[in-house]
Amino acid sequence: MRTYEIRADHDQESIVVYQAYRPEIGRPAAEQGRFVPPFSRTRMTWIKPSFLWLMARSDWARKPGQEVILAVRISRQGWEEALSQAVLTHADRRLYRDSAEWRAAFKHARVRVQWDPERTLRGQPLDARSIQVGLSRHVIDRYADDWIFDIQDMTPRVRTIQRLLHDGETAKAKALLPPERVYPLDPGLARRIGAEV
Repeated sequence: MRTYEIRADHDQESIVVYQAYRPEIGRPAAEQGRFVPPFSRTRMTWIKPSFLWLMARSDWARKPGQEVILAVRISRQGWEEALSQAVLTHADRRLYRDSAEWRAAFKHARVRVQWDPERTLRGQPLDARSIQVGLSRHVIDRYADDWIFDIQDMTPRVRTIQRLLHDGETAKAKALLPPERVYPLDPGLARRIGAEV
């Protein structure tokens, strides 16, 4: 596992990203297969292809406001469109000459990329990083209206995995994890987001 690579559930046309919402947003989205009010199109929304990262962040859907876990299958074209507009959330010396260059780019960023420690099944941080992609209000309409193929409520599976972990049934819990493998990136796109190729 390389430090900076995207690992995701993907096929030739789509990639799955995960989000955690409060029930009044998450449940209607899963029922209708699209985001509907009170989902906000005026604030940044973060999408993450790492299931275990989101489990650590949401405490297995137990944190207030993160009780519904959604698996959102979007087009690879949309995913890569977002990445092509991305600016890192920090002044990575591999990409920017200095902090001033980064600040100038970040000020106008329509999409933000952040690399956080990937997580184990037990929530421990790893050296490998996991990507988060923040979509600003300038991009959310494309995400909500054009990129989404399907939205699934993962909360029942999340509860089952968490219960199995609690009971010491680690192998059974691991067997229920969504499949994730390295997502191939064009070298130019990889460089833009600080990924390794």
